Amino acid sequence: MKQRILITRRLPDRVLEAARERFDVTLRDRTEVLSPEELRAALRDFDAVLPTLGDRFQADVFADVPNPRAKILANFGVGYNHIDAGAAKAAGLAVTNTPGAVTDATADIAVSLILMTARRLGEGERILRAGVWEGWGPVQMLGTHVTGKRLGIIGFGRIGKAIAKRCHYGFDMEVVFYNRSKVEDPGLPARQVEMAEAMAADFVVVAVPGSKETHHLIDAKTLGMMRKTGILVNISRGDVVDEHALIDALQQGRIAGAGLDVYEFEPKVPAALIAMENVTLLPHLGTACLEVREAMGMMAVANLIAWAEGKPPPNLVNP
Repeated sequence: MKQRILITRRLPDRVLEAARERFDVTLRDRTEVLSPEELRAALRDFDAVLPTLGDRFQADVFADVPNPRAKILANFGVGYNHIDAGAAKAAGLAVTNTPGAVTDATADIAVSLILMTARRLGEGERILRAGVWEGWGPVQMLGTHVTGKRLGIIGFGRIGKAIAKRCHYGFDMEVVFYNRSKVEDPGLPARQVEMAEAMAADFVVVAVPGSKETHHLIDAKTLGMMRKTGILVNISRGDVVDEHALIDALQQGRIAGAGLDVYEFEPKVPAALIAMENVTLLPHLGTACLEVREAMGMMAVANLIAWAEGKPPPNLVNP
């Protein structure tokens, strides 16, 4: 008999077909995250769950289901801060993720946000679409030049390195980075520095994984390390940046702008951020390419198949 699995959000057709070939699949075809009742039912009623961003399998959920039927949470996404991996392990569940597949697409979005914010591209498009563009002028919508500037990267894992590669080789940028552990080989000309020096770059990109340790890593203190002309880009997790502190820094003119693909309380975006023309806002598009989402889904299914066959899942995060 096929194991019964729950997929908590619609995935690309190719992924669903692969899952259905191997498992008895229940697809929850809605966009909102699992409710508290659904979280507990998922652990009670299914052998495995394929959750994704926002499905908060935290310690209280496992405490309420002391003998869960589910034995694996095969997360769709590299970030899994919505899952308490330690509590899952204590309850007898493996937790896996989908690293690698997201690297290039997320790095591309980071570069897009740098360019959009520095060159005021979103603002320019809004002017054009509103029908108020009066034609080209020598001082119209002057932005910030990108080529040759200094880039500071907070977090130098796969995605951080991919961003550095694009910016150094594509835009001749000097790269400095802050990372909690020593990086022996950055893979390109880049200097590992302390947080203050990385935050003082012309452009600062946040690329750390979401976790309890990185919650509000970028707060009023670290934002205070930025220069007034600096632009902050966040493509990591929304709660890595203290949103209130960011809004305050922008409103007070202590930094020049921000480019955001993630938000502290997604899908809610503060009205204060929406009102600012010097802020670029994207609806969490980091991995929004069909090829990438298919690769992520197939990796999650591969984790499930390995578990079903009694093998170690290739992307286990709580061994």
